[in-house]
Amino acid sequence: MTKKTETSTKKIEREYIIPLRKRWAIVPRYKRTNKAVKTVKEFLVRHMKIRDKDLNKIKIDRYLNEILWQKGIRNPPSKIKVKAIKEGEIVKVEAVEFPEKIKFKKLREEKVETSAKEVVKKKKAEEKQEEKTEGQEKEGEEKKKETEEKKEAVIEAGKEMEKVAAKQEKHTTKVKSPKQEKNQRVGYNQSSRGH
Repeated sequence: MTKKTETSTKKIEREYIIPLRKRWAIVPRYKRTNKAVKTVKEFLVRHMKIRDKDLNKIKIDRYLNEILWQKGIRNPPSKIKVKAIKEGEIVKVEAVEFPEKIKFKKLREEKVETSAKEVVKKKKAEEKQEEKTEGQEKEGEEKKKETEEKKEAVIEAGKEMEKVAAKQEKHTTKVKSPKQEKNQRVGYNQSSRGH
């Protein structure tokens, strides 16, 4: 049992030149490239030792598929050189040699992917910087809010103290001395006389 798990985790790489003409020549012209694709899969099932002969375990690379279909459905290549990589039960197949047109297409797409990855990295770095600055801004804003809340609390406490003092003053009786009452009456009298 342990040997099977070890072999299933190993990565096996092999290169093959697959003859296609012998197989696609016996089918109608309008099915030739389909037969070529199926032939690639059948060849690799046989040579990469896939036990249940399942063609779905063979994954053909996008560029290899383009090479097979490059001249249309009626004119597939007569042979093709491929590189097969077996990981577990799945075999991934890619072309070794590319025609000029597809080679440039592959290089262009790889360049676009790398530039896209760089852009994503830059955006992530910028987001981290923004999060840091936002965190600092939030801390500053929190401190401002705290000071404002403290000021408001002090103001409210002062108003409440004034209310309490006013209530106490309202409910206390104001006793005036006889001298204060006399001075107050004299003031009224003087003001009424026009002095």
